Amino acid sequence: MAHAGVGAKTKRDDFLMQGSILAIAAVITRVIGAIYRIPLVRILGDEGMGIYGVAFEIYAMALILSSLSLPIAVSKLVSARQSVGEYRNAYRVFRCSLVFAVIVGAIFSLALFIFANWFSENMMNHSIGVYALRVIAPAVFIVAVLGVLRGYFQGLGTMVPTAVSQVLEQIVNGIVSVAGAFVLLGIGARVAGERVTGLVADAGEYAIVLLGAAYGAAGGMLGTVAGALAALLLLIWLFRMYKDVINRRLKRDQSSRRESYGHILPILILTIIPVVLSTTMYNINQIIGYIMFANIMEAQGVPEVEFLALQGIFAGSYNVLINIPLAMASGFAASIIPSLTSAIVNKKRKQINRKINQITRFIVLVSAPCFIGFIVLASPIMYLLFANPDRLPANMLMMGSITVVLYSWATVSNSVLQGLDKMREPVINAIYALIAYIVSLWLMLVVFQIGVYALVLSNVVSATCMCYFNMRSIRKASNYRQEWTQSVVRPLIAAVIMGMVAFLVQVFFQLFLSARVATVIAILVAMVVYGIGVLQLGALSASDVKGFPQGKKILQILRKLRLAPKI
Repeated sequence: MAHAGVGAKTKRDDFLMQGSILAIAAVITRVIGAIYRIPLVRILGDEGMGIYGVAFEIYAMALILSSLSLPIAVSKLVSARQSVGEYRNAYRVFRCSLVFAVIVGAIFSLALFIFANWFSENMMNHSIGVYALRVIAPAVFIVAVLGVLRGYFQGLGTMVPTAVSQVLEQIVNGIVSVAGAFVLLGIGARVAGERVTGLVADAGEYAIVLLGAAYGAAGGMLGTVAGALAALLLLIWLFRMYKDVINRRLKRDQSSRRESYGHILPILILTIIPVVLSTTMYNINQIIGYIMFANIMEAQGVPEVEFLALQGIFAGSYNVLINIPLAMASGFAASIIPSLTSAIVNKKRKQINRKINQITRFIVLVSAPCFIGFIVLASPIMYLLFANPDRLPANMLMMGSITVVLYSWATVSNSVLQGLDKMREPVINAIYALIAYIVSLWLMLVVFQIGVYALVLSNVVSATCMCYFNMRSIRKASNYRQEWTQSVVRPLIAAVIMGMVAFLVQVFFQLFLSARVATVIAILVAMVVYGIGVLQLGALSASDVKGFPQGKKILQILRKLRLAPKI
């Protein structure tokens, strides 16, 4: 394991480099996730994906309440101590956090397993989700411990262990999920067949489909557990490999201040609570959305199998694609917290606004082409990945494409506020966004009755509110003023040009090639066109390019091709 960049801050501030590494890894994991979802959707069907999607959201909420905030909190506390040479206190934060994660992770894991039936009946609106919830319950404990290790490495200044573990986690997840779903779907169908003997044909077939789908969804959840366990074992191995370096740093610690575990634990909890609250408010809208959607659809007389199928399309197709570019935002968000924390601890106020400007500009750069691409290639992309020619999922993707930019911006601005030590603001802003989500979803489902599109459009409303309130809070906290021309306007112009070219390429090649091949060509051409566009329009500077992994080499190549930024 490379030691460069770990420990005290390097002379060159490389948070964009580290963010790029984590963003690339996050995109790879989401792409792998999208790829394995293709056979998973075909195995489980829309009904099985509906059960899988809602069960996963309940699991995600258990993670949020128990451990999802741990990487942020640990990286923030470790970075603050590392930046002033308090290596022993940083290591004490790690050990205290590990004990905390083991206890809290075990409690929530057991609670999810024991009360799985209650969650299934009251939050999923049916009882057959219990199998998936009980299978995935151990993952809550595993991810809690995993989060502390990731947060510790991030606090030391390197995102590489997190990035590598995320890729491994997703590879194992994909393999085990598909295999588990395939095997358990058949078992569930056989079990259902034995139970429905004597029922009329239609009722028996309905029971077999739903119970088979429930077993299949549980099989898909096995991948989440196996992937998290593989990532944890990898990080434990990396930590043991790096232990000698940590010990040498501990011996070099010359600071006189020693923090007791009794002092660290309240600080850890006080750091975790606002992150948990903001993340909960930020993510609970999905669970609330599923509950409201299921109850209102049922009240409107829509059969259970039908609204489960609609939920399956939303969770298994639309959300999967939207979440791929959002992974990049998560990567950059993770890298900005230690960087901003260090700047504040060392009272380097001049760096703060520059960092905020850089991170927001990069977020627009990576999200704008996805936003436009999802609009112009919605149907071809859905057919390419899920072999689904229906207009419904494509329309959902077009309607919700703007959330790629909005949620990316909201994710990063949340982390900026946390890095600025403004922990309450993301909580308050997320509450405003949640209220807007619930009101808009109710109006769209009950008053306008637009069905599953309400889930998509209410996310747009929520993300817009979150962006607005977060940016207002950042402006108050740091006097930061958003620069629009280079950061937003130019990337959007480049993305629109890219979109027009991609659409024409798709139409042209589809005349004599298969639709899927034409889509792949259109996407590849779009990437090249957008890259050239942002360089020629001045959305990227030479120093920005140098901030990427292997940035100097990339800049040399661009200069040879006469494509280097002019600024």
